[in-house]
Amino acid sequence: MKAMKKELFDSLQDYNRLLEKKDALERISWALDFFKRKVILSSSFGAQSVVTLKLVLSVWPEIPVVVIDTGYLFPETYRYIDRLVEELKINLKVYRPALSPAWFEARYGKLWEQGKEGIEKYNQIMKVEPMIRSLEELDAHCWISGLRREQSSTRKNIPILTWHWDRAKLHPIADWTTEKINEFIYKHKLPMHPLAFEGYVSIGDIHTTSKLEEGMLPEQTRFFGIKRECGLHEAKETY
Repeated sequence: MKAMKKELFDSLQDYNRLLEKKDALERISWALDFFKRKVILSSSFGAQSVVTLKLVLSVWPEIPVVVIDTGYLFPETYRYIDRLVEELKINLKVYRPALSPAWFEARYGKLWEQGKEGIEKYNQIMKVEPMIRSLEELDAHCWISGLRREQSSTRKNIPILTWHWDRAKLHPIADWTTEKINEFIYKHKLPMHPLAFEGYVSIGDIHTTSKLEEGMLPEQTRFFGIKRECGLHEAKETY
């Protein structure tokens, strides 16, 4: 296994040249074959998450779908998850932090109100730790995520395939535009997150998500504009 990981890491550029020529479904199929289905899909069940869910489930309906429940998601998000699980028959795997929200606040206070350092500590405890635990417990050699280059400045150069937390990470719709996302949702009559109709373009925890207001960039609707990423997609590609 270690030798295979080293070979994959050393050959990332070659694999990306191959994957750039494929469409989203072909990329997903490639990953499932290459990693012998030791693959999971992570989803925030956010504004556009239904697209990646639909694509991946069309190739492998039983794939484990991981959601990180911080305990601070919008009520609309919890109801949306329930709806999609029922309608799409999702094999949902819910992972939570070691601490409940009440215990977390009793111990640390409202870290998200304590600037960049507080936000990063919050993300590490409430999101990164349970995500890494899910990958280990589900024995994932690769995980699929719906990141797109058009979403923000921090994502504009993301490759189709990366190396993340000692395993491969696939972004099958990295090169999709928002127009293509919307066309796909319309074509397949997919249910959208209810908050998407209220001006929310990126939906995470209730205390660090805001509507897109005039003069704002979409990436400024998260974490008070201090940062864009929640920690799940910031790992360095090192072996």
